[in-house]
Amino acid sequence: MGRRPGGKVVEQDIIYSPLPSQAQFHELQARFKGFSGPIGSGKSQALVNEAIKLSYVNAGRTGLLGAPTYPMLRDATQTAFFELLTSNDVPYEFFKAENVVVMKHTRSKILFRALEDFERLRGTNLAWFGVDELTYAPEEAWLRLQGRLRDPKAARLSGVAVWTPKGFDWVYRRFLSEPREDHKAVMAEPRENRHLLDKIPDFYERLKSSYDERFYRQEALGEYVNLAGDRVYHAFNRLLNVRERKPDRGKPLLWALDFNVDPMCSIVAQRYGEEFQVLDEIVLRRASTQEACEELATRYGGWSAGVIVYGDASGNHMQTSGTSDYTIIRNYFTRSGMRNIHYCVAPSNPMVRDRVNLVNAMLRSAEQNTRLFIEPRCKELILDLEQVTYKPQSLQLDKSSDPRRTHLSDALGYLIWHECGERPTIGERRERLL
Repeated sequence: MGRRPGGKVVEQDIIYSPLPSQAQFHELQARFKGFSGPIGSGKSQALVNEAIKLSYVNAGRTGLLGAPTYPMLRDATQTAFFELLTSNDVPYEFFKAENVVVMKHTRSKILFRALEDFERLRGTNLAWFGVDELTYAPEEAWLRLQGRLRDPKAARLSGVAVWTPKGFDWVYRRFLSEPREDHKAVMAEPRENRHLLDKIPDFYERLKSSYDERFYRQEALGEYVNLAGDRVYHAFNRLLNVRERKPDRGKPLLWALDFNVDPMCSIVAQRYGEEFQVLDEIVLRRASTQEACEELATRYGGWSAGVIVYGDASGNHMQTSGTSDYTIIRNYFTRSGMRNIHYCVAPSNPMVRDRVNLVNAMLRSAEQNTRLFIEPRCKELILDLEQVTYKPQSLQLDKSSDPRRTHLSDALGYLIWHECGERPTIGERRERLL
């Protein structure tokens, strides 16, 4: 309910049957309130319902809906918001060029903004704001939004956010472990979302095959787990993941590259059903892409089943010579006479977090299944899996402590992601759930 500029009260019914944690979230009276929960707990629906309510309460004023990046804003937050408006026949106008919605009943404005460039959040006074997946946004963005919450004509100044846990980060400290007086949060329980489980009863069980145990606890159970400042590939175990296996000459070789001059790194693997075996690693000091091709040809030039090429999407970019790494590879194989070469290279790299999680799940999933194995002679890759760590208090890979590290595991990650990671995400991101 809200008032049009001019005083007339307007009402809008929304079809919404909130879950217990969603209802608790909406009832919170704190200036800044949050909703922490696992995937499938209805966080996005809680956020957009709260946003529409605030736009009516603050009739004629301006609010903001944000997400950490523009793709997340477009694909998740805005999708849920517009679906809710459309399914409830809420009249609005969308100005795409400005990425602004005007609610026709109240003439309230809603700005849609990505928070990655948080300095651009300075300026307009806000009556309210809402943030999706706050744990993937910098704390500075939250502080900028707090500073903009200063509309003197607002009926209710409010900042709201929803998130999936991401370790003991600034969001955890601000809302849960060291909460300020004006910050309150609700923690949703896993399996609470009856709407989801009615449609996908085995939702959480299915996630166990794609997530390693710690990531499953975070994403599916909503627990706060320390993932920072630790081994990146914590699921790797030499006793479980290192084994010998003879190459199958009837299967193609999977060649995955991470383009780096020193060292130039790549791995050679094969797939056997749901399992992968890394057969070999190629590590060349101060080498070019051309030299990497030559080394592969020396070792596997007569492989009749063919080669499938994977790797870093940045290899599509032009070098100073005007030729991309993948063009060099294509030209080499054409000239060398090697046939049956295929390419599986995405236009952009996956998020590091997603790629790392999938490799960990293949090494040892939450179901305790192992589907990724390494030949003992791949000594540098094994060291990568044992020694690559996160930077302290972050989820960024430490690429500076040892220049030899991260390259082979990155190459392996590109292969695993392309083979196993490009499938629709289950749950709230692809399907509207109350």
